[in-house]
Amino acid sequence: MKLPNNIVGNTALYYVCYKLSARGWNVMPTTKNTAGIDAVCINRDGSLKRTIQVKGLTLRPAVPLGLNLDKIMGDFWVIVNSLGSDQPRTYILLPDEVRRLAVRNRSGKKAYWLPKRHYAMHEYEEQWQRIGEPLA
Repeated sequence: MKLPNNIVGNTALYYVCYKLSARGWNVMPTTKNTAGIDAVCINRDGSLKRTIQVKGLTLRPAVPLGLNLDKIMGDFWVIVNSLGSDQPRTYILLPDEVRRLAVRNRSGKKAYWLPKRHYAMHEYEEQWQRIGEPLA
């Protein structure tokens, strides 16, 4: 069964919130009208804050980025793929890395994409420590 895009997005968002919470962050999903930021992570004393943009994928391996790269923001991007499986995989990238790795479709709308071969690399896979550890 193909899941609707909003369910895929919610699944990815809450999976990321779970993973970050398990690492000790206080994580809050943002409202849908918060441009470009899907979650905010704050440590216990409020001295550290991270903003996260989440992209969830089930079947499509490439991440659609839109017609320009202006909406790539936040402190980190977390791509969650294989959401339809028992073992989703996460890839943690910086916004500058997403921009650098993006490619432009040469036909049609000339949209930007992040191909799986560009983000599904060991240096990004399950690298939650890139976001940092909240202080105790």
